Amino acid sequence: MKKFILAIESSCDDSSIAIIDKNTLKCQFHKKISQELDHGVYGGVVPELAARLHSEALPKILQQCKEYFNELCAVAVTNEPGLSVALISGISMAKTLASILNLPLIAINHLKGHIYSLFLEEKIVLDMGILLVSGGHTMVLYLKNDRSLELLASTHDDSFGESFDKVAKMMNLGYPGGVIIENLAKNAKLKNVCFNTPLKHSKGLAYSFSGLKNAVRLEILKHGELDEAMKAELAYGFENAACDHIMDKLEKIFSLYKFKHFGVVGGASANLNLRSRLQTLCEKYDTFLKLAPLQYCCDNALMIARAAVDAYENEEFVSIEEEILSPKNKNFSRI
Repeated sequence: MKKFILAIESSCDDSSIAIIDKNTLKCQFHKKISQELDHGVYGGVVPELAARLHSEALPKILQQCKEYFNELCAVAVTNEPGLSVALISGISMAKTLASILNLPLIAINHLKGHIYSLFLEEKIVLDMGILLVSGGHTMVLYLKNDRSLELLASTHDDSFGESFDKVAKMMNLGYPGGVIIENLAKNAKLKNVCFNTPLKHSKGLAYSFSGLKNAVRLEILKHGELDEAMKAELAYGFENAACDHIMDKLEKIFSLYKFKHFGVVGGASANLNLRSRLQTLCEKYDTFLKLAPLQYCCDNALMIARAAVDAYENEEFVSIEEEILSPKNKNFSRI
């Protein structure tokens, strides 16, 4: 009996294909081609460039999957949210493959995929809190027993990951900024550059990183030409304040919701400073912290494949003729 699901991810600047066994949840194939070096020249993702690189990379990866074609039972693809010109590359390939092989097509919300990165080889745990931090999103969710999702907090402006990218660009450090800022912060010696925690005295649960980003910009202007030591101090001060902001709101949320389990997903969840603080918070509230494997924090097709397994079991298929492209996040109320 056919048992493999092939999944395609192309929502931003990573071209990825994975194949999963729907019965055992074992990964049969996974490959990702990153575009970071190509976009790094511009200090951020260039949509049109991303689309062209997807059109080159995805067929190369798919060529390596041919041996699995006869055992495929479905094709899955990320259809929302993301860059429209990037998403269409994966969707076009998925529709073509599903049509040629006469297989059902599954459309997967990219953010749901990140949640499933916590459960790549196991059944999903319900009744848990989730922090999703990436280059495009910052939100705290409550995954309920009925598989519905309640949004507890989100950002008014920049995301956690986006703020790292923008601060790195201000200091001409390159792209993506998350790892660069994190590594640079470790070299801070004096640790005397401090920034206020955003919305510290607000009772609301919303996040906002634009003010912090502007504070860093003003500090950079004050120092003029930055040497390596000052870059490290600024990186340390920024990272500390950004993590303080995440934890300040989470402390309020944890006092309201007695989570037994709490998961952290998204590319920016790889930040070790943040992970350490989350561990401390969860220990304080006697909550089990579940982290996505570091290699699957960023965008990848395996998390899409895992989400597709549950969708397949529920027969959540879409028509090949249906317009499934949805650059904005529209279908994110249930798992």
